[in-house]
Amino acid sequence: MTPRNLWGWVVVAWCLVALAAPWLQEPGNHIDLTRMFARPGPVLWLGADELGRSIALRVLAGAGVSAPLALGVVLASAFFGTSLGVLAGWLGGTLDHLILRLIEVFQAVPGMLLAIALAGVLGPGAFNVALALALTGWVGFARLARAQTTSLKHRAHVEAAHAMGVREPSILVRHVMPFLAGPLLVEATFAFAATIAAEAGLSFLGLGAQPPVATWGGMLREATHFLLVAPHMLLGPALALLSLVLAMQVGGERLRGRWQVGR
Repeated sequence: MTPRNLWGWVVVAWCLVALAAPWLQEPGNHIDLTRMFARPGPVLWLGADELGRSIALRVLAGAGVSAPLALGVVLASAFFGTSLGVLAGWLGGTLDHLILRLIEVFQAVPGMLLAIALAGVLGPGAFNVALALALTGWVGFARLARAQTTSLKHRAHVEAAHAMGVREPSILVRHVMPFLAGPLLVEATFAFAATIAAEAGLSFLGLGAQPPVATWGGMLREATHFLLVAPHMLLGPALALLSLVLAMQVGGERLRGRWQVGR
């Protein structure tokens, strides 16, 4: 393991934890009032919370909420945004103009504020948070896909395919989409990191998955109530959130540098 690929191992580790998280929710919710606010030690690596629950187990269980939710949001955003962007860039004209105006409307409002408003209207819950984030997260994919498609449709290999009578759906699938894969993967990496942070922020505000389900944002909210008594309660969820977001950001930067993708 080298510092250059450490980010990849961090992401893989959290993915494995997320897969095991369903089996960690129940142990993480085990209440033991005899160890309330217990400090970190050999048994409780990150200490215990106000109900004597293991913070380490709850942090690991929280990955099972944040990672799948972020993955679902990114996949939905990528599908919707890429579809709109490719259509706008390929067809141009009035449709391109309308989609650009739609993108500008969503860009005019900060995404996090819009997500908070949508989550507030929809009500608390993991699914509603995912829906709110997906409704605001497609813009980056649409902009990138439109710009790349507008450039690619004038390339020599695409014009040659047109001249040979290849049908447009086949041209899009075989001669345009493969060139979009790299830039879209870079965008997805950054979007995943942003979604993890946004989900934690919404959970911190009480709009995410509700107790007793463990979420990193929810754990941070609980920890703020006991900062003077048990400051160690902040340590676990904060480090988990920082490690995953930072690893995805570093990974995105490395992929962008490898493929020379602009943002």
